[in-house]
Amino acid sequence: MEFGVGSVLEGKVTGITKFGAFVSLPEGKSGLVHISEIAYTYVNDVKDHLQEGQEVKVKVINVDDSGRINLSIKKAQDPPPRPAAASGGAPRPSSREHRPVGFTGPKKPAEPQTFEDRLKQFMASSDSKLSELKMNEKRGSRRGGRK
Repeated sequence: MEFGVGSVLEGKVTGITKFGAFVSLPEGKSGLVHISEIAYTYVNDVKDHLQEGQEVKVKVINVDDSGRINLSIKKAQDPPPRPAAASGGAPRPSSREHRPVGFTGPKKPAEPQTFEDRLKQFMASSDSKLSELKMNEKRGSRRGGRK
């Protein structure tokens, strides 16, 4: 029986390392479950999640040219449900709408819709910044010349 990518199999943990766990598969084959493929949560130590001799359900995620089989425990199961939004609260703002806690200033004006409007806004901002830099440069050179 050839183990193709996507196959879900039962196996037994035969060895644990700091980077993952080796799992014996049917027909005397074995594969590696990398530490990142053990659980949907952060795994600091493989021994916190697996023990030698433990039966596990794994999914074949890759078979390289050398015949090494890469496995995943987390992909062999359904992902955990996402936490629901806070009850009774307004939806979280997008990163563009993020404001520091306690910020009471005016809201950011709506961005121009067309490319031409955005280009005009960028050019005006760029010209303003360049003129500020040139003024500061002139002021700085006068200071540096006097002693």
